[in-house]
Amino acid sequence: MRESLRRFLAEGEVAAARYALGVPRSAPAGLAGSTLGQRAGTSLEFKDHRGYEPGDDLRHIDWNAYARTDQLTVKLFREEVTPHLDLVVDGSRSMDLEGTQKGPAAVALSAFFATAAARAGYSHALWQLTETCRPVPNGNRPPGLWDGLGFEHRGGPSAPLPPFRPRGTRVLISDLLWLGEPLLTVRPFAERAAVAVVVQLLAREDADPPVGRSFRLVDSETDEVREIHIDAVVARRYRDSLARHQESWNLACRQAGATFVTLIAEDLLQRWDLDALVAAEVLAVR
Repeated sequence: MRESLRRFLAEGEVAAARYALGVPRSAPAGLAGSTLGQRAGTSLEFKDHRGYEPGDDLRHIDWNAYARTDQLTVKLFREEVTPHLDLVVDGSRSMDLEGTQKGPAAVALSAFFATAAARAGYSHALWQLTETCRPVPNGNRPPGLWDGLGFEHRGGPSAPLPPFRPRGTRVLISDLLWLGEPLLTVRPFAERAAVAVVVQLLAREDADPPVGRSFRLVDSETDEVREIHIDAVVARRYRDSLARHQESWNLACRQAGATFVTLIAEDLLQRWDLDALVAAEVLAVR
């Protein structure tokens, strides 16, 4: 990791001082772990009864109650989830563009989530998404000890995701500025997770390009140089395209049961406004 980025690990740790990962409110049916969640599940802690519905697990029918009332009821148990965070960071060159705060914000946000996980009693593992999805050296230790987190990959992710720990929480941090069907990434990412979160991290100029300026652009993936003037028409077309791209990711996340949030790097480092993640119960304020 570049030393100029390393100092932002500490900033993320400090920002997490008033947060912790929220307890998941949903988890894959039929699975048990070791931390109590909020909905009915399959742990051994009895919660309540309700009437039998077609498709219910016959092992949960309360036969004693049936003998007394002649009504089929099932026992509800409070679910359990695994207190573990798998944190996946996009290692593409576009995540650390010169003149933006995307790289520092990605590093700080990664440290933030790892620290919030520790405050909730979670273990964590840090992964870097490049041509593969590989564990970061020391990525299961406090952020100050991480080694190898960087943004040098050309192109989008091209390899299948590894089998993450089931029933845990998963967070993907990326600008998502790659081609391809979002559901092909989101569905395996969210599979068998208690909570899956996709954080789109954009630079301010990614979200709202300045009108009336000319730029010499160097493609971060191919090194191709282009001269471009951004007028009102170009800016409007770009914003419309970005909005469609974001809606595609938002829809894919809804279909896969994941949460989608967009953050602006410069705003994040200035204010650490994470109300959207609190509202989604991904984070809890402490």
